Amino acid sequence: MGLLGILLGLGLLVWLAYRGWSVLLLAPAAALVAAGFAGEPLLAHWTQTFMGSGARFIAQFFPLFLLGALFGKLMEDSGAVDAIAGFMTDRLGPQRAVLAVVLAGAIVTYGGVSLFVAYFVLAPMAMALFRAADIPRRLMPAAIAVGSSTFTMSALPGTPAIPNTIPMPFFGTTPFAAPGLGIVASAVMLGIGLWWLRRAEAQARARGEGFGEDRPGAAQAAADDPLVRERAVTAREFDPAEIHRSEPATPPPPIGIAALPLVVVVAVNLLMTFIVLPAMDTEFLAEPRWGGITLSAVAGVWAVATALFAAILVLVASNGHRLPSLRASMDAGANAAVLPVFSVASLVGFGAVVAAMPAFEAVRDWVLGIGGGPLVSLAVATNVLAALTGSASGGLTIALDALGPTYMALAAEQDIDPGLLHRIAVIGAGTLDILPHNGAVITLLAVCGCTHRESYGDIVIVGIVSSIVALISVILLGSLFGSF
Repeated sequence: MGLLGILLGLGLLVWLAYRGWSVLLLAPAAALVAAGFAGEPLLAHWTQTFMGSGARFIAQFFPLFLLGALFGKLMEDSGAVDAIAGFMTDRLGPQRAVLAVVLAGAIVTYGGVSLFVAYFVLAPMAMALFRAADIPRRLMPAAIAVGSSTFTMSALPGTPAIPNTIPMPFFGTTPFAAPGLGIVASAVMLGIGLWWLRRAEAQARARGEGFGEDRPGAAQAAADDPLVRERAVTAREFDPAEIHRSEPATPPPPIGIAALPLVVVVAVNLLMTFIVLPAMDTEFLAEPRWGGITLSAVAGVWAVATALFAAILVLVASNGHRLPSLRASMDAGANAAVLPVFSVASLVGFGAVVAAMPAFEAVRDWVLGIGGGPLVSLAVATNVLAALTGSASGGLTIALDALGPTYMALAAEQDIDPGLLHRIAVIGAGTLDILPHNGAVITLLAVCGCTHRESYGDIVIVGIVSSIVALISVILLGSLFGSF
């Protein structure tokens, strides 16, 4: 009965979430279904297990959700993202429209701009480029996804994306975990993505297929769609409802000023990770009032948070005068972080209740018994949970909450670098999360004015297939040569 309750609760969560129900309601309800079938105390699991785990997630990661959403909103409203997109358009032109969209997405998301902010800026840029180049509009979502939703989220060393920060407290790693393997995985994802898009463009031209029907106003409609919002907030760290709550600056700033905050994010992240934090005296963290922890438990979060905070200061100092209303932009950015962090925390709370069920031991034994060793079983666990929840962040946290200590013990026994576990876990969570019910996929299609029927097949190749190939490559290289 316990295992049936887990499956029923998970099925209820996935089915109703896809139909647009709020995860804030569904997650505790599904957790109570699982606990009820197991004959466990319902109220105790709700207030202690569910809320306790969710609260720990918020305590660990809300600074990153807050600063990431705030930075993204300020970059949008200052015109910096528009300036970067415009620069790529001018330099590469319609003849390289696909490459321009991919590179613009990669630059802004690796620099710390929230994924959904990037979507709402890149979609109009892509539409203008694809229209001028007479490339089918249906390829726009895949082109945006390659640059913004694949390697800059899960593989490129140092990326400040939330999924790349989640394993750090569990494994004691940094955002730059397994940098060589991350670069290999990034090259695989980017290479497959560009190859497929060039192939699809060539086939469309051979058939005489042009841009097709123009659909203006798609981005605005997506931002105002409550169904898109409910699905989106579990996917990444920005609430789409806040996209149009403030006015963007016109004209955009020069490219040097626009790109400066992105450079600051990367540079400060590097300095904090490899120079500043290792040189600090952090023995005080062992005191009870700081939780009795070590630097490795917080170093990654501290590095990314400091990098985003420094970039926000530089952005306001260099570009704040362009903002129509600094307060309105900051309010919108701060508000945009709240619903996503609580939605993901609710998924984490559901996972904690499931992991506390006696029947979960059978699930744990099955996962750990998957052939290929800990690297393969970790990849499978993160893939499956991210796919079911439609959230890389939620699925990854659930997997590591339940199995993280077990994998660390196995790593110690088998001399596996925790950095390798980190990179495999993140790439795994960013693979099958790109299923049709994923909030990022739904939002991306909506802002481009496309449907699943028109564009999802290309997203599968550039998002799922490329990530699976990259994941297999990392597992093979890591098994043969270890982490590098």
